[in-house]
Amino acid sequence: MKLACFITKDRLIGDSKVEALLAALKEIGAELYDVKTPEDIRPGTDVLLSLGGDGTFLSAAPLAYAHSLPVLGVNFGRLGFLSEYAPQQVVNALRDSGFEVEERELLKVSVEGADLGGLWPYALNEVSVSRVSASMLGTDVCVDGSDLPTYWADGLLVATSSGSTAYSLSVGGPICLPDSKVFIVAPISPHNLNVRPLIIPHRSSVEISLRSRDEMAVFSMDNRTIQIPATAKIRVCAADRKLKRIRIGKSNFINALRTKLLWGEDVRNGKDMIL
Repeated sequence: MKLACFITKDRLIGDSKVEALLAALKEIGAELYDVKTPEDIRPGTDVLLSLGGDGTFLSAAPLAYAHSLPVLGVNFGRLGFLSEYAPQQVVNALRDSGFEVEERELLKVSVEGADLGGLWPYALNEVSVSRVSASMLGTDVCVDGSDLPTYWADGLLVATSSGSTAYSLSVGGPICLPDSKVFIVAPISPHNLNVRPLIIPHRSSVEISLRSRDEMAVFSMDNRTIQIPATAKIRVCAADRKLKRIRIGKSNFINALRTKLLWGEDVRNGKDMIL
């Protein structure tokens, strides 16, 4: 098996835990090499290993997408919903072929009236637009030709089900199982008391325009950020292809919520608790 290794954090280069993982993979017969760009991917590569946290996984996505490779996230970070697997889990799974390839929905983005500067026009977690100053941002959203009420807020995001535990969670969006075929439209710190995040079908087309006192706005696709003119028009829809991701065993998303985010943690939930 030929494995491409992707690392973005300097602190992990030469780290003893990383070196131990690479040595263990070589022991089971894996061929390893390092990559930084899509051009570094060699013919015959089977899997792209993302070594780090979820931020590293997001940075690895363009490389994997360019070559239709599955990404396997090895957790050397913190929570890890995309990079959720411990090094030994990865070694065992690759040795025993104890894994499956799943597909994750991607957002495809186009912006009229702005230059994205060569940024990869896709997002695995979310697309967001936000204010550059203290002035409130008005966001007009049209879903499949139907206009939503204007959001007056710090900004707005459109997230995938994969991204429901990322930025969307922080702004009060709902948690969705990763295989849910939905997108989330959610305001960022809204100034309207009567607006809520909205779940829409994953085949919807979302068009966004802005009302701002500022000339520019901050535009982000996952962990890539630029400034765009406030007059720009943003269109978000499902990408034609999905991102391939390695899943080891029967990954339990609900259990991950309980252990990583302490979902439902309450002293009254203890088995020995007498009510």
